[in-house]
Amino acid sequence: MRKASIKDKEIVSEILVSAFAPLMEENSINLVVKQDHRRVERIRILMEYLFERALSFGEVYLSENHQACLLLSFPHKERITIKTIAWNIKLAVKCIGMERIFGVLKRQRIAKGNCPKEKHIRPLIMGVKKEFKGNGTAARLMLEVKNLYEDNKLPVIIDAASEANAKLYQKFGFKIFKEEKTLGFPIYFLRLN
Repeated sequence: MRKASIKDKEIVSEILVSAFAPLMEENSINLVVKQDHRRVERIRILMEYLFERALSFGEVYLSENHQACLLLSFPHKERITIKTIAWNIKLAVKCIGMERIFGVLKRQRIAKGNCPKEKHIRPLIMGVKKEFKGNGTAARLMLEVKNLYEDNKLPVIIDAASEANAKLYQKFGFKIFKEEKTLGFPIYFLRLN
């Protein structure tokens, strides 16, 4: 595992697009991304946005083989700047589409409402290239990052939009503290520490 830098934007975006573009069921990604003939391009814009936010207000980790990534955010470090406003406008116009904004804002409100007010760590997204799914690459990366933060006292809050992902996180010690169903698909909120 290694910490990513701005030079890794393309690699990380490609991993995340490969992981999430094939998923057609209702989930958080498909809630955010406008569903049209430019869907994959829009997913790439979302993944680049998440990469920029994680790099600015958290950390990005790549597996040794560059087939999996994990993006972390430290919400207590986030700031509104001209740059973040520009990122949000680009995301709204080129990825979400105006008709989906209210659903995305509702999703954000639900997530924020389930996060503690105190300092915490929030994994934004984790992905593994589809051809490496199931071979342990993502699990090894998750374990390496968890070990890196083993002395961490801050709570780690993650949400998962599938029962399978929630079960995976539980194997790493996360505990489900809430299940939300108001968006048309379940979101499991889990906590470590």
